[in-house]
Formats: sequence, C-alpha cells, structure tokens
Amino acid sequence: MPFGAVALAGTLTLPDRARGIVLFAHGSGSSRFSPRNRFVAGELHAARLGTLLIDLLTPEEEAIDRRTRALRFDIGLLAERVAAATGWLGEQRETRGLRIGYFGASTGAAAALVAAAQLPSAVGAVVSRGGRPDLARDALRRVIAPTLLIVGGQDTAVIPLNEAALASLPRVKRLEIVPGATHLFEEPGALETVARLARDWFVRYLPVGDVA
Repeated sequence: MPFGAVALAGTLTLPDRARGIVLFAHGSGSSRFSPRNRFVAGELHAARLGTLLIDLLTPEEEAIDRRTRALRFDIGLLAERVAAATGWLGEQRETRGLRIGYFGASTGAAAALVAAAQLPSAVGAVVSRGGRPDLARDALRRVIAPTLLIVGGQDTAVIPLNEAALASLPRVKRLEIVPGATHLFEEPGALETVARLARDWFVRYLPVGDVA
C-alpha cells in the first residue's frame, strides 16, 4: 500500500460474505506476522469478519527503530498510517462497503485510538490488547467508537495506565482484565480469551453488512 513516499506491506483476508473488516495496528517490535494477532484474526474470520494486518513501519524504519526505539513511540506517525490504511480500505472495491474496526496492541493501540478520534464516521469499534492507550493522550476524549481494553491480570505496570485511559473515554467502553495473564498473553487459554472478547465486541458494535 503506497503512503506518500513509502509503501507498507499488509495481509488482507476476506471471508465469504464478509460482514465487516478489522485493521490490526501492531505494537513495538512486532509485524503483520505476529502469531498472537494472527490467532485473533483467525477467530474474527470464523465470525465472517475480514482483517487487514499491516506493518506500520517499513523494513528500513524497523531497522532504525531496533537501534533507537524511537519510531515505536511516534504515535503521530503510526496514527497517520493507520488513518491512511483506513482510507485505502475505503477505496478498494472488495472492502469499501465494509464498516471498519481497529485492533491495536502495545503502542499500536494508541495509534488506533488517535486514528479513531480523527475518523469518527469511519471507525465502528476499537479493541486494545495489552495496549498503551494512555499514549493517545487528549485524543481519548474524542473517541466515540465503542472501545474495549484488554489487559493481563499480571501485567501490573499496564493495568493502571488502562484504567486511566478508560476514565478519559467518553462513550461506550469496557476494561477486561484476563486473570493470570502477562503482557503477551502466553499462558494457557489467555490468548483464546482475548480472541473471544475481541470477536464478541466487534460482532456487537460494528455495523455490519454483506458486500454487494
């Protein structure tokens, strides 16, 4: 997908008669090949929701970020690319009739929330997995899309950040703490719980309709 002077890689999957589509905003050090996000995407496919897993940084930018750790916290840049990917989906024949949701992880959650604040009419729902929604700062108060924040019960550093972000969100919102789970939800059953919660949230709140 061309975005200005760069092109970003993504994986688009559309089930038959897709009822909506979810754009995945990956977190720091991750990519569209993240096994955790691909697992969640598979659960969404089973519910007839399409997915777009996109790399928000180019390979060259990823190399810079591995050295400096700077770009992963450039929420403005990441949100700009989430918004651009949203526009791209609206231009494609296969996806332009579908309502869009966002699934963000780590710093990608902040980027998704900033983009949702910028595109209130385009984004139907947001889910954050182990996210840093606090990095969206003032944009949180402008997010009107129903937002679900999912945090591991053992991710003690991130829980209060999500609680503070929840208080700033003005509309439909929920915080789910998965008992016994750490930041990456690697414990038995933890990722399955995340996938189920995300699926149910998107099915409930994305205004869905089959592509013509």
